[in-house]
Amino acid sequence: MMTGSTFTRHREIAWRGGRTRSTSRLVAEESAIALTYNGSTHAVMMGTPADLEDFGVGFSLTEGIIGCASEIRSIELISNELGVEVRMWLDGDRAASLAARRRAISGPVGCGLCGIESLEQARRAPSRVESPGIAFHARDLLSAMQALSPLQTLNQQTRSVHAAAFWHPRAGIAVVREDVGRHNALDKLAGAIVRDGNSARDGAVLLTSRVSVEMVQKAAMIGAPVVVAVSAPTALAIQTANEAGITLLAVARDDGYGVFTHSRRVLLPEEAAPPAGC
Repeated sequence: MMTGSTFTRHREIAWRGGRTRSTSRLVAEESAIALTYNGSTHAVMMGTPADLEDFGVGFSLTEGIIGCASEIRSIELISNELGVEVRMWLDGDRAASLAARRRAISGPVGCGLCGIESLEQARRAPSRVESPGIAFHARDLLSAMQALSPLQTLNQQTRSVHAAAFWHPRAGIAVVREDVGRHNALDKLAGAIVRDGNSARDGAVLLTSRVSVEMVQKAAMIGAPVVVAVSAPTALAIQTANEAGITLLAVARDDGYGVFTHSRRVLLPEEAAPPAGC
């Protein structure tokens, strides 16, 4: 659901090719999004004002506030001149659990760990992903990444937003979500998957951003066995993916990719196959 325009046109004086001209550009919108539970604000994030029900559900799931979408009794979007409030009401048990840890946090789109209270929370043990028998051809995963760009409708217009998508070997790219924040895009994807009653356990999450530790943690929370990203991972992201049992492909571009963890799920071309025991 859209709560407002996701982009607007702005005038600019452009210097290109040694020449100056007056022109205009489509620019992505960025709004304050408050996530509230049972009447109290839990987080305020900056993001794209679209697919906010997905964002609310996905954030709640990947941050461990809920265990399943049905634990949110209702969700409502309230817009005003300052931004959008995503009002969620939790069932009794989850509401009581959240009340014990409730705090207000505020963070920009580039920050995935704002408001944490301890080093243990920053380095929390990831959920373990179990997917026996799941394996994908590396060429299919690379083809999926190449197919993602034309599906990024907002980025096609603005060239300034990230995307997270879910790919299934039989259905192809089933869901795409975009946001100015890479964490938000992944949360929106998580929400879209669970709200449709689907699972991420038999496919791959595709990311147009770098892979940092919190992106792996969020993917683990929805049980994604494979994560593919266009940019490089951090060392801690690799370590966390290894601990979570997630297969991590990164630097996935037209000329190839790198498999950093749990290569058993990736069927490599014969000439690139790892040695026995890898």
